[in-house]
Amino acid sequence: MTTLVMSQPKVAVKTKRIQSIDVLRGTVMIIMALDHVRDYFHGSAFLYNPTDLSHTSVAIFFTRWITHFCAPTFFFLSGASAFMNGLKKTKKQLSVFLLTRGLWLIFLEFTVLNFAWYFDVHFTTVDFIIIWALGVSMIFLAGLIFLPLPVILLISLILIGGHNLFDGFHVPGNGSGAFIWAIVHDQRFFVFGRNLFVGYPLVPWIGVMAAGYCLGTIYTPDFDAAKRKKILISLGLGAIALFIIIRSFNSYGDHLHWTVQKNAMYTIMSFINVAKYPPSLLYILVTLGPGLLFLAFAEKPLNSVTEKVAVYGRVPLFYYIVHIYLIHILAVLAVTLSGRKWTDMVLTTWVSNTESLKGYGYSLIVVYLIWIFIIVSLYPVCKWYDKYKRTHISEKPWLSYL
Repeated sequence: MTTLVMSQPKVAVKTKRIQSIDVLRGTVMIIMALDHVRDYFHGSAFLYNPTDLSHTSVAIFFTRWITHFCAPTFFFLSGASAFMNGLKKTKKQLSVFLLTRGLWLIFLEFTVLNFAWYFDVHFTTVDFIIIWALGVSMIFLAGLIFLPLPVILLISLILIGGHNLFDGFHVPGNGSGAFIWAIVHDQRFFVFGRNLFVGYPLVPWIGVMAAGYCLGTIYTPDFDAAKRKKILISLGLGAIALFIIIRSFNSYGDHLHWTVQKNAMYTIMSFINVAKYPPSLLYILVTLGPGLLFLAFAEKPLNSVTEKVAVYGRVPLFYYIVHIYLIHILAVLAVTLSGRKWTDMVLTTWVSNTESLKGYGYSLIVVYLIWIFIIVSLYPVCKWYDKYKRTHISEKPWLSYL
């Protein structure tokens, strides 16, 4: 990381949109939908964890595992985008934008998105998950940007690399102390009048976004593209190599230790089966490493395929909200067609933990078909909004929040 440009421009400069970032973001948004479809439609989702090697199959494991790339990539790219956004703003303007957008994301998580996941007007369960964590991370970044970039980078690396020191520390009980620690580092479920599920503990995610902000320095307009590619390749290969080395010792960087399994494939699955909640050092290395390589080789003119993928990447929040509602509406239809009541999809706990849905669900092939249908169906909607946003954002600044 020492080759990164550790200085920020003092005046606003004209920038052009980085298509490779849109393509990578669009790719992970497409993949992300697969995991959500699996949650609502796959029969085994209601029976066991897809990464439980004592029950899962190779196909089910990798259907879940491939989606591990989504969250860290999105946090990382959000940080990089924040830096590039800051090239057109003063630090104060960027800070205000990050603060207000972070608060907006938190509001959406607890209202619009919480209803999308559950269709429960009583909000029996409230989730602190990815959009909430993104919002809080942006709020922290709103303050971090006033520090020198080397300091931001150091803080991000400490958060990413050091947080696993606290894997063995837990605050028992259902009190405020336990809740605060869960928000910091320990995925937990609480009951405070209603159910509260802290799914995305914050500390490592803040570090991932801050690291992405530092990476944004190589996307300034005057930065040499060939040099940028070399840096991305070096960082990507370095992250993957570091993952292999640390994982081989089986002692630090992830509380899920790997073991020799019944055959070579399952041993490989055990080796790459890393913890997401909170994201371990090894989880971040094995996901961001390939992501950096993707960025290195995707920086080229768009073709007929990547142009379509980039559409999803240019309107990620809009796509995210709409795709959850579409998936859940289709799940209501599916559960009805399976002979159950449609109200079985009005949920008071996470869908795959709903006891009454055991026995419902479809094969993995059907899951993939539904996923493809959703992606194809949403393309014209996302394309329309992308065009509308780009042609009206100057007169309607609020569009930058959706």
